[in-house]
Amino acid sequence: MAGVLPRREAFFLPGGVTAGGRFCLLTRAEAPRGTLIFVHAFAEEMNKSRRMVALAAAAFAGCGWNTLQVDLTGCGDSDGDFGDASWAAWNGDLQDAWAWAAEHLSGPLVLWSLRSGALLLSDWLRSSGVVAPLLLWQPVANGRQHLTQFLRLKAAGEMLADADAKASMEAIRGSLQAGDAVDIAGYRLSAALASGMEAATLSLPAAYRAPVAAFEVGPPDRTEVSPALRVLVERWSKAGVQVRAEVVAGPAFWQTQEIELCPGLIEASVKVLEDLS
Repeated sequence: MAGVLPRREAFFLPGGVTAGGRFCLLTRAEAPRGTLIFVHAFAEEMNKSRRMVALAAAAFAGCGWNTLQVDLTGCGDSDGDFGDASWAAWNGDLQDAWAWAAEHLSGPLVLWSLRSGALLLSDWLRSSGVVAPLLLWQPVANGRQHLTQFLRLKAAGEMLADADAKASMEAIRGSLQAGDAVDIAGYRLSAALASGMEAATLSLPAAYRAPVAAFEVGPPDRTEVSPALRVLVERWSKAGVQVRAEVVAGPAFWQTQEIELCPGLIEASVKVLEDLS
């Protein structure tokens, strides 16, 4: 694989809620066994993780797997602004990506997500009825908590005291509940997107019959997954889901100030794909 550049194709997937469509990047394997559809992280976490995702897609191509990356409506190079996005539109983006990959690419499809992408993925799985292998990177389990962390950026940016920060959070949520958009850390967050994320939780449809691999990143001395993920793994295992969860040593690349990499996460993911072959 060293020295070999993967073949990448860029195109726009038509449809959706904006006229220009969703930007897609397809990293092709020479003799593909199947395809991963990637569901990216939220807001700035998406930008911070682009390098890691690109390196992972190249590694996956080297072991025979295509990767289809889709910038969700209003994100990245897709048409529209972030303020145009809604949770329903993002579900539609994922449905369109799945339909396109199923029609144009051979072999099984695997769903791969980073952070809040797991929330969107689980919502779509319940509504679509699709059953496919899952590769979850640092999955977010609770949409309300994830949204709250994002909303806190506004209070932190205004350097408010604790009491003022609490009042500010209540005001922000009040605006969103009234249907108004709010500007946070350079992103215009619509009420439709906020309400969808807030209601989302990471869960799987009953009797899910495809393997699931979840990886978290942590310091070298950490060996146990987070309590939130452990609860999910226990629940899924009892329901008969074939699930594995591991901690990989490395930095939290989706949130570090400088662009960071976690090669061990890619290596662990390649092993998962080998097991699927």
